[in-house]
Amino acid sequence: MEKTDLTDPDLYFNRELSLLQFQWRVLAQASDESVPLLERLRFLCISSTNLDEFFEIRVAGLMHRAALESTSGSADSLTPEQLLARISDEAHRLVDEQYRVLNEVLIPELAKQRIHFLKRARWNQKQAAWIKRYFSNELLPVLSPLGLDPAHPFPRVLNRSLNFIVALEGKDAFGRDSRIAIVQAPRSLPRLIRLPSSLANGDTFVFLSSIIHTHVSELFPGMNVTGCYQFRVTRDSDLFVDEEEIDDLMRAIKGELSSRRLSDAVRLEVADNCSDEMAEYLLQKFKLDSEDLYQVNGPVNLNRLLEIHDLVDRPDLKYPPFTPGIPKRLKNNDDQFEVIRHGDVLLHHPFESFAPIISLLKQAASDPKVLAIKQTLYRTGADSPLVDALVEAARVGKEVTVVVELRARFDEAANIELATRLQDAGAHVVYGVVGHKTHAKLLLIVRREGRRIRRYAHLGTGNYHAGTARVYTDYGLLTCDKAIGEDVHRLFTQLTGLGKATKLRKLLQSPFTLHKRLLAMIDQEMNNARNGQPARIIVKINSLVESKIIAKLYEASQAGVKVDLIVRGICCLRPGVVGVSDNIQVRSVVGRFLEHTRIYYFENGDDPQVYCSSADWMDRNFFRRVETCFPLEDPAMKKRVINDGLLAYLADNTLAWQLQSDGTYRKVKQGNQKPRNVQRQLLEKLAADPGTEKSN
Repeated sequence: MEKTDLTDPDLYFNRELSLLQFQWRVLAQASDESVPLLERLRFLCISSTNLDEFFEIRVAGLMHRAALESTSGSADSLTPEQLLARISDEAHRLVDEQYRVLNEVLIPELAKQRIHFLKRARWNQKQAAWIKRYFSNELLPVLSPLGLDPAHPFPRVLNRSLNFIVALEGKDAFGRDSRIAIVQAPRSLPRLIRLPSSLANGDTFVFLSSIIHTHVSELFPGMNVTGCYQFRVTRDSDLFVDEEEIDDLMRAIKGELSSRRLSDAVRLEVADNCSDEMAEYLLQKFKLDSEDLYQVNGPVNLNRLLEIHDLVDRPDLKYPPFTPGIPKRLKNNDDQFEVIRHGDVLLHHPFESFAPIISLLKQAASDPKVLAIKQTLYRTGADSPLVDALVEAARVGKEVTVVVELRARFDEAANIELATRLQDAGAHVVYGVVGHKTHAKLLLIVRREGRRIRRYAHLGTGNYHAGTARVYTDYGLLTCDKAIGEDVHRLFTQLTGLGKATKLRKLLQSPFTLHKRLLAMIDQEMNNARNGQPARIIVKINSLVESKIIAKLYEASQAGVKVDLIVRGICCLRPGVVGVSDNIQVRSVVGRFLEHTRIYYFENGDDPQVYCSSADWMDRNFFRRVETCFPLEDPAMKKRVINDGLLAYLADNTLAWQLQSDGTYRKVKQGNQKPRNVQRQLLEKLAADPGTEKSN
C-alpha cells in the first residue's frame, strides 16, 4: 500500500480562512434564540470587533507579503494573493450576514422588548426638535468640517474612526467652489444617544450618524449638501520593532504606538447608499482596491452597539449573574500558605473565583516571612489589584521582580504604564527575552519558614487579569511542590538573567522542550496502539496550526489512536480524510464564556498523563514564545480535569460545533439526547459547590 504524503497541502486548512470560520460561529450566537437577546447583540458586536482585529493584523500582514511578492510559507501552500482574494470573498459574505442579522433579526426582536433604534424617517416633531437642540448644543461645537481644496488636503483619518464624506454645491464666503468635504466625529462623542423617556416608548436610541446626516448642512452655511455618507477605514495595527537594532524596548514601542492609528489602510467601509463616485474617490485616497471596499446597511462602526448591553437595564434579556465559587479549603482558612502546604489547589475560572490568587499575593505583600515575589504579566491592566499588591510589596522592601511583556498586542500602552508604576515603586522590571514573547503565566513567592526556604507557585493557562477571569475559562494551580518551585525559579532566572537553559524536572517549556516532548508523547500513544494497549489523545486548545504536530497526529490516527481535539478557533488539521484522519474528530465550543483552557491528555496505557499549559499548538507558541506546561499529578485533581475540562466538552450537544472535512463547521445535534450545555453544567457544579482537592 502506497504511503500517504503527510505534507500534501490538501491535508491542511489555511489558518486565516479557519479564523474566519470561527467568526461565523461567533456570529451564529446572535441568531440563537436560546441566548438572551441583549447577549445576542453582544455576540454580533464581538464578531465585528474580531473582524476588525483580523484586518488590522492578519490581512495587513498578507498585504505586506503580497507587496514583497513573498511565497507561501504555510503547509496549505496558498500564495498571499490567492489568500487575499479568498479572504475578501469570505469577509464580504460575513459582513453582509452581520448586517442582515442586525436589521432583520435583532432590531425587530429588540423592538418587541421596547428597545428601539429610531431612524430619521420615524422622528416625530418633538423628537426632531430635541435632536436639533442636541446637535446645536453637544455636537456642533466639537465638529470641524474640512473642505478639500489645494490649501486643505485630504485629512489623516484615524484607524476605525467614524467619518463622513460630504458632497457640496455652491461657493463659500471666499468664493471657493469646493465639491467635497470631510467631517470627522471625535471619539469622545457617544455613537448612540438615548432619547428622554418623555419622548420615547421604552429605551429609544438614535445613532450619532443619523443626527449628523440630518444636520450636516448647518456645518456648511450657504452651501447645498447633495450627499453625506459615513465611512470608516481600518489600518495596519501590527507593531514592528527590530529588537536587534534598539537599546530600549519600551522607548521603541512607545514610538511605534504613536504611528499605529495612521498606518497603511487595509479596508474601507462605507454606507451602502454611498455613490460609486465617492466610494472610488475614497479608495484612491486610501490606496485601496475595489475588493477592499465594504458597503454596509447600517452604522459602519457596528461594534459601538455593544454600549446597549450596559445602557439598558433589562436583566431578563441578559445572562443571569453568578457568584464564582471558592474551594472550601480556601474559604475556611485565611492563611493561604497553610492551605497550599497541605495540598495543591486547582482553580477553574470563571466557575471558581480568581480572588484566591489576589488574596495570596496580598498576603505575601504583607507577610514578613516572604522574602521575594516574582511574576510574569502579559495582559493585566495598570489598575489591577495584583499590581497594587506587587507595588505594596516593593514599597515595604521585599524583592519584587516582574517580567512585563510589552508586546502583548493591543495592550502595549497599558503594559508600559504598569511597568513604569512598578519601577517607580522599586520593583525590578524586565521585558523578557529578545525575540521571544513571554507568554508563560507564572507567580513565585519565596518564603522563609523556620530554617528552610519554601517556594509557593501559581501556574495558569490564562492571564493575571481579574476581569477576563470572569469571562474566560482557565485553570490555575497553586502549589508548593518542591520540584515545580525549583523549575519556576529556573524559568525566572532564564527570563531575568543570562545563561544556558537548565533542565527542568517537571515543567515543559517553550522554546526548548515542549514541542519535542509532545511529539514523543504522541509517538508513545502510537506504540501503545500498535501493541494493543489503550491509546487515546484528547487536547483542548485555542488554535492548532503547527504542521509537524498535525502530521504526527495524522500518523497517530493511522496507527489506530483515537484523537479528540477541542479547538476553539483556528484548526489547520483536516479531519475525516480516509486513511489519514479517520480517527480524529475536531469540535469547537462557543458560548457565554470564551474557552481558553489548554489541556493535553495522553492515555499512556493505564497511567494517563494530564498537562495544563499556557501554549496553543502554533509555531509561535512552540518556537517564538516563552511558554510553560505543567503536569497534574494528584489522582483526584487529574480525574477532575479529565471529567470537567475534557469529557464534559466532548459530551456537549448545545454549544459544540463539529469540523467537517471540507473546512466548514456544523452544529452538533441533540437528537433524542438530553441537552448538555457544558458551561452551564460547570456553573451549577462549581459555583454552587466547588470541589476540594485531596492532599498530596
